[in-house]
Amino acid sequence: MKKVLVACGNGIATSTVVATKIREKCEDNGIPVIVTQCKLLEVESKADDYDLLVTTGKFTGGGVNIPVVTAISLLTGIGEEKTLDEILAYLK
Repeated sequence: MKKVLVACGNGIATSTVVATKIREKCEDNGIPVIVTQCKLLEVESKADDYDLLVTTGKFTGGGVNIPVVTAISLLTGIGEEKTLDEILAYLK
């Protein structure tokens, strides 16, 4: 089971949209996944327990040793499939 941490400014609104799209894409591709949401400020203290970090805001990557995917496209719809494919590639 892969674990994905989705981070946005407040850990609520935009991360919920992104988390839902990730869950659906993984389910469609037979990848078991746990998706957890958090605030960007919480990332460094939580990231070590996850396989992938997906952000909807600016994240400098300080102190995180897992792959990071920026997922603004999952909110705008522009380039969404490319971003979802990148996420899947990290989880396979």
